[in-house]
Amino acid sequence: MIPRIPTATFRIQLRGGVDFAALTQRLDQIAGLGVSHLYLSPIFAATEGSTHGYDITDPSHIDETLGGDAGFEALAHAARSRGLGIILDIVPNHTAFSVQNPWLADVLTHGRASPRARHFDIDWQAGPLILPWLPEPFEVMLTQGAFQIRDGHWCMGDLAVPLAPGTDVTDDLIALHEAQHWRLVHAALERDSITHRRFFNVTDLIGMRVEDPPVFDDTHALIIDLVRRDLVQGLRIDHIDGLADPADYLARLSQALPDTPLWVEKILTGDEALPPEWPVAGTTGYEAGRLIARLLTRPQGLDDLDRHWRQVTGITGGFDQALIQAKHDVLDHELAAERRQLARLAGAALDPLPDVQPGPEALREAVTALLVAVPRYRSYVTDQGTTPDDRALIAQVADDAAQGLRCDRVLRMLAQVWADPATPAQMAFVTRLQQVSGALLAKAQEDTAGFRWTRYLPANEVGAEPDHATVTEAEANAILARRGAGDMVLTSSHDSKRSEDSRARMIAASHLPDHMLALDEAAAALPQAQGVPDAWRWYMVQSALAMHGADRAADRLAQHVEKAMREAKETSFWTNPDLTAEAALADLGHALLDGWHHNPPAALTALLQRGEALMLAQLVFKAVMPGFPDIYQGTQGLFLALTDPDNRHPVPWDALAADRGVKAQWTQRLLHWRRDRQAQLSDADAQVVITSDGISLTRRSGDWRAVARLVLPGAAAVDDGAAEILNWTGPDGSRVLLSEAGAIDN
Repeated sequence: MIPRIPTATFRIQLRGGVDFAALTQRLDQIAGLGVSHLYLSPIFAATEGSTHGYDITDPSHIDETLGGDAGFEALAHAARSRGLGIILDIVPNHTAFSVQNPWLADVLTHGRASPRARHFDIDWQAGPLILPWLPEPFEVMLTQGAFQIRDGHWCMGDLAVPLAPGTDVTDDLIALHEAQHWRLVHAALERDSITHRRFFNVTDLIGMRVEDPPVFDDTHALIIDLVRRDLVQGLRIDHIDGLADPADYLARLSQALPDTPLWVEKILTGDEALPPEWPVAGTTGYEAGRLIARLLTRPQGLDDLDRHWRQVTGITGGFDQALIQAKHDVLDHELAAERRQLARLAGAALDPLPDVQPGPEALREAVTALLVAVPRYRSYVTDQGTTPDDRALIAQVADDAAQGLRCDRVLRMLAQVWADPATPAQMAFVTRLQQVSGALLAKAQEDTAGFRWTRYLPANEVGAEPDHATVTEAEANAILARRGAGDMVLTSSHDSKRSEDSRARMIAASHLPDHMLALDEAAAALPQAQGVPDAWRWYMVQSALAMHGADRAADRLAQHVEKAMREAKETSFWTNPDLTAEAALADLGHALLDGWHHNPPAALTALLQRGEALMLAQLVFKAVMPGFPDIYQGTQGLFLALTDPDNRHPVPWDALAADRGVKAQWTQRLLHWRRDRQAQLSDADAQVVITSDGISLTRRSGDWRAVARLVLPGAAAVDDGAAEILNWTGPDGSRVLLSEAGAIDN
């Protein structure tokens, strides 16, 4: 029988050659690992050639390129016959902003008269729907004869945009263009002109109004049908914080599917907890991966790395300063359209108040200050009221935002509106503010400051805090006490900036900082390092350590640093790349890897050895800690990868089947052990002990206990009378163990 809450999940990224039929051929191998559920990326119709499936074009159909309805049903039945359930990744927040989206195509044709017009989050008050799809200005392309009218469509190369019925009766292209429900503009104008809500700053994704019951029904009819037919046993909800009212959405979904477990992709910051009223089994587990990395990081070693990094780079500030600057940069560029719309909504929200006539700059300043000061993804104010937690958050944000302003009058008024919206215009402002604050934090922290503040890359991860890279015993135990059996434990995903094993190697630097400094000093002496900024050299040394020995490591590093430098947005940009600087950093990475391959220094060998111990410790802690482990495709064996698309390479299934390495063997043994110990683990207490000799994590239920340990070199042997389940000793004397004692419930 398939359990309601998984004992473990195996996450698969469909597409890229992996369809339902191909996955079915691997079910025996996956089931043999000991997992209880497949965890699938979106299966719905997506844009042609999509590599990930989050750019859905039609949520009412399963993608034919994957195998369609029949293919998915066959996969589900084949999985069930092997004891596997299916958790499906769904995307309620957005669909593709593309003519391939049939619902959007209908809106392009009929405008606000389309029955689908209210499905999309479009600001119709701003005028026709802006399509920033032109490679050059409209007038230039018109002069060049780039546009043609064919079969009721405005055509440009492969693009064909539907015309409003009855408008193609003129030869005047300018008049014809102005008669449409849309306007084509130069792509460079997107931040100045877009009229639809985006996913973060991705203009090719358009927000859906699932807060409207008919829209919810249309976008979820197939999802609900798949669950009710028992083809799907659980749902993972992508980007829950993008929705207008997450609590109402979850209530509606759980009412439609009352016994179906739901997991939300939600980034919790600091000691933030999920809103208690959310009817969910748990989160997708970013906070668990963060805790494991913090447990494995040695504070004294991190201090040594910090001193070296600051000395060579001249950086004196903390990550909080880097984040604030990144937020301002992102608001000035990537999210400029969202800020402009928020300032307009803020003006409308204050309009009914007496004696309040703030100008556009005052509104822009106040909105900017509030957004920058939000320390978490968002608050959850609705027209039903404001919780005490959110009221305290808003008050703190207002106080922090007011610092440095010459006049905080408008800001204080907007904060009051935020805490107590009293009109539809005020609620519209608050709703959009809450949606944008999450997008800003994600883009500023994960995709900007995280590539600028290069001190210790293992902490620059999705859901992590770069300036809180370690954890005390008391903090760790408080976090563990809040975790439930339904929470996922995630250490790698398609969103990870570094895969779990690459991250473990980099964490080794906090155990052996002198060795890491030696690698950096040697790198600085290389000819290829000349002209490379010190912060980027330090970034490259860490990244090269993470990828040493991986297939095509040098080429993959080169591709990664191109993305890293452009995401940092300091000297190179996606819209204006510095190819010379990117090539110089890539050359340094190639030189490092080539030198290490032919003549590995002792410092590298020591770091790799400690890294292997940390990989296994991470695996054991993941299997033992409260919640259930999620195994990202390929990570059952050694998995060295950087941020996507590097971490979405094809899975080497045959090689994994033949893998006799320690990690591959331990993954299978641990997952089977978890499945057999589910009764004990479901209600067992958890306690961490951190010493100078290592870390232990104990789960205890009655007289049964299981202990996972990382024992550092030189520590005295421990014999607590428990039977060893797993025991590994590395070349440097590091040990990783799992032991167990007490009665077993069957």
